[in-house]
Amino acid sequence: MGSPEFAVPCLRALAEHHDVALVVSQPDKPAGRGAQLAAPAVKLAAQALGLPVIQPRSARTPELRDALAQSGAELAVVVAYGKILPPAVLAALPRGCINVHASLLPRYRGAAPVQWAVIRGETETGVTIMQLDEGMDTGPVLLERRVAIDPAETSGELLARLAPLGAQALVDALAVIAAGAARPVAQDHARATHAAMLAKTDGAIDFSQPAAAVAARIRGVDPWPGAQAMLRGQIVKLFRAQPGSPGGAAVPGTVLAIDAAGVQVAAGDGAVVIRELQAAGRKRMTAAQFAAGRAIAVGDVLARPEQA
Repeated sequence: MGSPEFAVPCLRALAEHHDVALVVSQPDKPAGRGAQLAAPAVKLAAQALGLPVIQPRSARTPELRDALAQSGAELAVVVAYGKILPPAVLAALPRGCINVHASLLPRYRGAAPVQWAVIRGETETGVTIMQLDEGMDTGPVLLERRVAIDPAETSGELLARLAPLGAQALVDALAVIAAGAARPVAQDHARATHAAMLAKTDGAIDFSQPAAAVAARIRGVDPWPGAQAMLRGQIVKLFRAQPGSPGGAAVPGTVLAIDAAGVQVAAGDGAVVIRELQAAGRKRMTAAQFAAGRAIAVGDVLARPEQA
């Protein structure tokens, strides 16, 4: 059970090592400027593998419970399905449901664990295989795999790196379950943090924050909703940020310098170096290219959009 690209390596690994009785994905949704219906990545991958797919509109109607119960499967695997499963679905198969979650639980329970790990400046994350219960990512842990977060990594890049790690962890966990050696460990709920789904407003950059926090947010909201600031009365998108030199007393958001490394912008404590920018209706460019077109200059101020 899953929908986005992150779940595809898990599906392929399952199909390679096990018999997949049924694939469950979210319904097709409008996408792009034409708002034409587009199939989830998991549905496309299942069709390519010749696997049966259903797309129930709700997890709380009998359709999903009955389809699982009639599939002949022993266990359900859930990867970024996007819905909390009711007790009837959790109990539909003999061995219940396990989940592949892109964080080290109990930290970052919820819909956007990778994004918030980057935004909050974490240096380590990973994937957790857990037994699903009625809560949101609250079930006992079966297995975890840890990785370091590169200080220049965006959430999109980290998510792509975690996807195959999750697939291998899933295969390992299923082998332990099949051998009867699984030893679920209850989570420490007191250490839990919530990773809420991102909103468009999460991309609004506030340069009065510390430089490390500003740079981490720019990377964490890449690719969606994307980091944005107001420049000369227009929205500009920001990419590839790192903390710059400390010190200085300029107004936060002020462009201090532009060179081959990027645009150096004053923050609440020091500066942030932004390597790439994109104006509305234009291509993404390096800072030097952006400045060569006179779209930005030393002394300009990048403001938080709702404050401009």
